[in-house]
Amino acid sequence: MAALAYTLGKREINYYFNVRSAKALALGAVLLLTACHAASRRYRGDDSCEYLLSSGRFLGEKVWQPHSCMMHKYKNSEAKNCLVDKHIVFLGDSRIRQLFYSFIKIINPQVKEEGNKHGNIPFEDKSASIKVDFLWYPEVNGSMRQRIKSWTEGSVAKPHIIVAGAATWSIKIHNGSNEALTQYKINITAIAPLLEKLAKSSDVYWVLQDPVFEDMLSESRKMITNEKIDAYNEAAVRILNSSSRNSKAKVKVFSVSKLIAQETIMKSSDGLHLPESSRDTNAMILMNVYCNKIMKPIDGSCCQPQPPLTLIQKLAFCFFTLSIIGYLIISLIHRNNYRKNKSCTDLEMGEEKKPAINTPNVSTLEMLLHSFCKLGLIMTYFYLCDRANLFMKENKFYTHSSFFIPIVYILVLGVFYTENTKETKVLNREQTDEWKGWMQLVILIYHISGASTFLPVYMHIRVLVAAYLFQTGYGHFSYFWIKGDFGVYRVCQVLFRLNFLVVVLCIVMDRPYQFYYFVPLVTVWFMIIYATLATWPQIVQKKANGNCLWHFGLLLKLICLLACIYFLSYSQGAFEKVFSFWPLSKCFELNGNVYEWWFRWKLDRYVVFHGMLFAFIYLALQKRQMISEGKGDALFSNRVSNVLLFISIVSFMTYSIWASSCKNKTECNELHPSVSVVQILAFILIRNIPGYVRSVYSSFFAWFGKISLELFICQYHIWLAADTKGILVLIPGYPMFNVIVSTFIFVCVAHEISQITNDLAQIMVPKDNSTLLKRLLCIAGFFLGLLLFSAMQDQSRH
Repeated sequence: MAALAYTLGKREINYYFNVRSAKALALGAVLLLTACHAASRRYRGDDSCEYLLSSGRFLGEKVWQPHSCMMHKYKNSEAKNCLVDKHIVFLGDSRIRQLFYSFIKIINPQVKEEGNKHGNIPFEDKSASIKVDFLWYPEVNGSMRQRIKSWTEGSVAKPHIIVAGAATWSIKIHNGSNEALTQYKINITAIAPLLEKLAKSSDVYWVLQDPVFEDMLSESRKMITNEKIDAYNEAAVRILNSSSRNSKAKVKVFSVSKLIAQETIMKSSDGLHLPESSRDTNAMILMNVYCNKIMKPIDGSCCQPQPPLTLIQKLAFCFFTLSIIGYLIISLIHRNNYRKNKSCTDLEMGEEKKPAINTPNVSTLEMLLHSFCKLGLIMTYFYLCDRANLFMKENKFYTHSSFFIPIVYILVLGVFYTENTKETKVLNREQTDEWKGWMQLVILIYHISGASTFLPVYMHIRVLVAAYLFQTGYGHFSYFWIKGDFGVYRVCQVLFRLNFLVVVLCIVMDRPYQFYYFVPLVTVWFMIIYATLATWPQIVQKKANGNCLWHFGLLLKLICLLACIYFLSYSQGAFEKVFSFWPLSKCFELNGNVYEWWFRWKLDRYVVFHGMLFAFIYLALQKRQMISEGKGDALFSNRVSNVLLFISIVSFMTYSIWASSCKNKTECNELHPSVSVVQILAFILIRNIPGYVRSVYSSFFAWFGKISLELFICQYHIWLAADTKGILVLIPGYPMFNVIVSTFIFVCVAHEISQITNDLAQIMVPKDNSTLLKRLLCIAGFFLGLLLFSAMQDQSRH
């Protein structure tokens, strides 16, 4: 009864909710969310600087998350590049002095908080010609006004950035009297026009007063209450910019410090001054406000304008627009023809006439335009998510629960959808799809949770990436060894399916090919496998069965391949020379060099070879009937199976213990290429030695495995954000609900792209050799044009 209820339950789910209805629901959600965000931007404004300066929340205890955008953590080298030849002035009391020190420590972390606390403090970085001054003005009075007025006159050079604020001294000196507040209003009213005048040529920030922790205040500061501070802040906000409400030149009110202080002031040493971590956060916010529009960091979306469309992006937009128009025209023509040729009853014969069948050329064209039409709409969603400033973005923040709890969820779902396999061979198609599926889901959770900061998880994810490449070696070797098909059609089909989506994204999202590192990796390894097996002498299973010496010939080929891999992995210069020739350099360069490509290739350099070797040994054992692959049968004899199973479990656990005890990412990465195969082989044996385990698979994981490549690539822009550095926020304020909705849309899009790629592969890569040759010439022309346009873009940028 339980089994029957289980089966009926799955059927009910599949009947009422299928892929087509899911995609329709996802489309409706995208349209609704786009309309809502567009309306919100229109009425609330789209200036993310305002959000950065005024709102946000803590992720954990120390990570500050601005509302709707991402904050970049500036290194001292980046800060120097941004502030070169700049003069910055901090004007105010002891709280502003703390902010001054936190700011200059971003430029030079070695700075110590020394000097006269109640006096001016200069700082200069001669290497970058940066000058930062703290000017001691604890009260908003005539002295402060005179200093600001001197900058508005032509005789004194204006600072590029001015950060000012004061109030607590006025409260303290005048014992919190109302007269002091009245005088503060008068003084700030006199200063406001001068600050607004400065704001036309400089960046001017007025820092509102942070709340205090009244229980910790000394007796001499007891009159500084949060009620008084709120009154002073309210006066400052009301008076500043009162004469320039509609002007772009405004004094920027730095109110976010209040929110930060509300969460952290209880950790203060005296109840008045913020703890160091909070001051550092305020300084980093200031750095983001000024520098993001200059440096344009990928993970600093706050205060960054939308990037202008490149020439290639404009051409892509025109192409997709014409495809949509063309598809609509052809659809209308076909619909009219269908109505004209609609079947009607022949009055004389009493028979029904059938409508004319469309010619294959027309149907192929319609299918082509239909695919590009859908792809164009999907690419619009990609652009809106990760290039246009429409949807919000947030920084990642890792907690153990954010990674491990989703892992448990998907494990339960995977077990729920367990079915019998159609065949029981080792690494059969259903099993490899299942393997790809659960690995891809784990990798997705790893990326969205920011788990790369936790080294044990990072090392295990590296094994999963290696396992994908292991399957690349295993799968392609097995195909060429068994089929002996080294034709151009097979090569073109594989290359098209691997690279189509990435090429489109490179065009639409204005990213280099190497940015999507995994696709170049599997593409190059496929070509290496092909070259190894296709070069003379071509050794395949059929030939080797006739003469066992051919097996040694193949092993010799594999040894030569291993020697080449070893040489290139320890000769960075030779590797870079190979991939520095044009046009290879255009494909494999990232940030002007191929180091990133060398690092990615080197990290898993042996695992494809291990996959090829495993396939060779397994197929040789299978051919000699040395393994039993019947349903329910153990792979070997009971004794051998038990011994191998025990060794596999111990090896699997040993690797996990080693990975969990890793202390240094660099050292572990050095060992990873040689030892990752241990856990991969252990998993394969554990999964395949027991017959009952080999006879079942998870259809849930296998479904995701069939679209694993699309999932891996699409996550860059429509699930994560800022090129994987952050998280896409479709529904702000509800993190869990946002992840559910964005994941649902993301999976539907990936599935649709998989279908589009399969449809276009049949059209773009025909089996007929002469037609295929013409298509290859057209594709070569397309890429040549793309390279020329790209060179023109690079020249215009420089």
